[in-house]
Amino acid sequence: MRRALSCHGCARPTRGPSAWSTPPPGRGSAGSGCGPGWGRTSPLPPPAWRQVQRAAQEPRAGAGAERRARQAARDWGRFTRNFVVQGTAAEWALCWMGHLRRILAETFEEEPRPWPELVYFLHDEVMVHTPAEHADDVGEAVREAARAAGRLLFGDFPVDFPLDVAVVGSYDQAG
Repeated sequence: MRRALSCHGCARPTRGPSAWSTPPPGRGSAGSGCGPGWGRTSPLPPPAWRQVQRAAQEPRAGAGAERRARQAARDWGRFTRNFVVQGTAAEWALCWMGHLRRILAETFEEEPRPWPELVYFLHDEVMVHTPAEHADDVGEAVREAARAAGRLLFGDFPVDFPLDVAVVGSYDQAG
């Protein structure tokens, strides 16, 4: 099943493999939960947010109440859009690391120890500790795992995952 990303929420496949249904714009601003479509959904706004929205709809609500409601809706919409982007990045990173572990295991299982090991991940960086003679192969494994994670999540949708791979003796030498 392929997925597409929408700034307004998750896009969900409809009956055909290439047909997509996208939620109406402003879904997050309207107080609905949304997410990237792989299991993560943003929380609903807190009760105070809903109170601000209700106050602006009262018959005697003034311009100030309406301004506060519009601002709160924009802020919550921005939060949910960011949730979709960050959630998608998190899912991709999990797939990237999983593919990398699999590739390293399959590539080096017959080699004498020490094997290359995924030892660190932070935001968008992986660190693999490896014997020097495997460094080039490990660099290609990092790139292939990124491509495989992209194919898993986005199918043939043209998403590029540029990586800078540095082979260094110590993490503080990485650029």
